[in-house]
Amino acid sequence: MMRPTRRALLASAILAPSIARAQDGYPTRPIRLVVPWPPGGPIDLAARPIAARMAELLGQPVVIENRGGANGTIGALHVSQAAPDGYTLLVASPGPVSISPLARGQAALEPLRIFAPVCQLVSSPSALVVRKDLPARDLAALIALAKARPGALTYGSAGPASINHLSAATLAARGGAEMLHIPYQGAAPLLTDLIAGRIDMAFLGIGVALPLVTQGNARALAVGNLRRAAAMPDVPTVAETYPGFQADNWYGILAPLGTPRGIIQRLHRDAAAAVRTPAVTRAMVEAGNEPAPSESPETFAAMIAEDLERWRDSVRAAGLRPE
Repeated sequence: MMRPTRRALLASAILAPSIARAQDGYPTRPIRLVVPWPPGGPIDLAARPIAARMAELLGQPVVIENRGGANGTIGALHVSQAAPDGYTLLVASPGPVSISPLARGQAALEPLRIFAPVCQLVSSPSALVVRKDLPARDLAALIALAKARPGALTYGSAGPASINHLSAATLAARGGAEMLHIPYQGAAPLLTDLIAGRIDMAFLGIGVALPLVTQGNARALAVGNLRRAAAMPDVPTVAETYPGFQADNWYGILAPLGTPRGIIQRLHRDAAAAVRTPAVTRAMVEAGNEPAPSESPETFAAMIAEDLERWRDSVRAAGLRPE
């Protein structure tokens, strides 16, 4: 077995205090919080009040940097390749960090291989929304209608391998029904066609779905998380019909792999505290999100691992083949 040289031991002894001091004094300059989507989207809007409160707690500016493109993967890869020093972080969601690597067969880019989980921030429920004049009034009737007319009912998505694509494909598979996928280039044209009745249904983030439903432009048949959503308490979950079905979203902070544990713990503490701040909690709820700060970085990592396996099953249900 190789023994460390005297020089190596001396170097370690010299470096250890400086590393500890760097962690103890963290942060000493502004932190970049990368949102891998353009400004004004749901993740961006959720991140900004959290970043503002984190800046107060950390004593340094926390600057939102929007790096959109390629369904969020450009910003995600940028952060994964940054120095693991706690000054470049990612506001993550399943799309770019879990679903994209699975759909492309890029196991090396799966989240726990290239990121250090810091803190889950919120859970973002989804709702199964149908055009306002669709005959089905509940989920069982929808599946019965789809079975009676194989391939005739359509569901929209923001693109192949998006969360709303995989959620609807998984529902069809669980119900034993054949439905037609209509992919769009983003959410805006999907919503236009759903309101106009040109597609039959879509899974939407509840913050997007709620105005459509309250204004009478669409109807919500079910929500995709395991418990009923606070924003739609009278709408049943899909899991009440198909136990275990889960198609909710989450937002959380990831750091580059190798970020020192002390920095991860400090960031977790202040991110969780930021989410629990009453004004921030209120902003999250008003946007249809549910505050869900993780108990620790480790519990967030365990949630990501479980979530990854769930989306792996959904990729199979959608019949996606790695590119």
